[in-house]
Amino acid sequence: MKWLVVLGLVAFSECIVKIPLRRVKTMRKALSGKNMLNNFLKEHAYRLSQISFRGSNLTSHPLRNIKDLVYLANITIGTPPQEFQVFLDTGSSDLWVPSDFCTSPGCSKHVRFRHLQSSTFRLTNKTFSITYGSGRIKGVVAHDTVRIGDLVSTDQPFSLSMAEYGLEHIPFDGILGLNYPNVSSSGAIPIFDKLKNQGAISEPVFAFYLSKDKQEGSVVMFGGVDHRYYKGKLNWVPLIQAGNWIIHMDSISIERKVIACSGGCVAFVDIGTAFIEGPKPLVDNMQKLIRAKPWRSKHYVSCSAVNTLPSITFTINGINYPVPGRAYILKDSRRRCYSTFKEIPLSPTTEFWMLGDVFLRLYFSVFDRGNDRIGLARAV
Repeated sequence: MKWLVVLGLVAFSECIVKIPLRRVKTMRKALSGKNMLNNFLKEHAYRLSQISFRGSNLTSHPLRNIKDLVYLANITIGTPPQEFQVFLDTGSSDLWVPSDFCTSPGCSKHVRFRHLQSSTFRLTNKTFSITYGSGRIKGVVAHDTVRIGDLVSTDQPFSLSMAEYGLEHIPFDGILGLNYPNVSSSGAIPIFDKLKNQGAISEPVFAFYLSKDKQEGSVVMFGGVDHRYYKGKLNWVPLIQAGNWIIHMDSISIERKVIACSGGCVAFVDIGTAFIEGPKPLVDNMQKLIRAKPWRSKHYVSCSAVNTLPSITFTINGINYPVPGRAYILKDSRRRCYSTFKEIPLSPTTEFWMLGDVFLRLYFSVFDRGNDRIGLARAV
């Protein structure tokens, strides 16, 4: 899974700065402490007033696509600036990078922040700890100047990992979270919120366009939406409850036959998840319907059959979002074709899904903090 953030003071009337994303293997399955399943299942009144993005400051930052699995952004921290590749993640709220003091194998393979070389660095006495599905980190909270593109946040709180376990092979230095402040593990104000509070972005909105099969072209934008990245109109989906990017989903079907979520269910829209994940029995049934055969940790299909596989349709707020076979099948390092449907552990009484990059490559996504909703439209 994956992640992003920005900071700063921006004074441009219609400035677009593009920042490429790079795609990499997801390192996170589930973030401990998200409490996604327990607190967001009651429906609330929804605020559906429209936002006008015209005339707003819009900063667009390129992302680098790593093998259709992770999208990375370059940011800098400190004075003078030190550059890091971070994973953008709507499933978490913290920004962290390795500390120069960290001697764990995971830290030694990534760029580490040299705090003694920054004139604007400030240490706090706060500590933090985060556990992921594939590892964990712990360290301290500090403050410094953070930049992403033309956005700058001074005295921004962020976390420095002092020890990392199980993260030796991740292809990025740290994570930049874009979730709500209430899920922050460190208790620090996230970068997006600080930018919003400073007036650096005119609308409390960020959006993603994710490319497929190529490193360049992916973009994250802050403060508005560039309409050139999608077709038609944005369909707005209210969050189940403000505080996490969780929505209600009507059903999942193949060729008009409902195969999951028959009575409605919940879905977490997560840039930090590479695949589409759901309850094991339902995912196993989907694998059978597309004739995917298990081998080791994946389910494989014949590459020659990909174009004949049925589309799987996710119905959200009354709108159908089909995902064709060519979108939900990827190739591994040996050019073998595998299914991107994956099981996640969850409560037996709750049907819960993760809509990750497989879904979001097809559908341009807008995360509207001001109105607690997500906008989806067919990506160009």
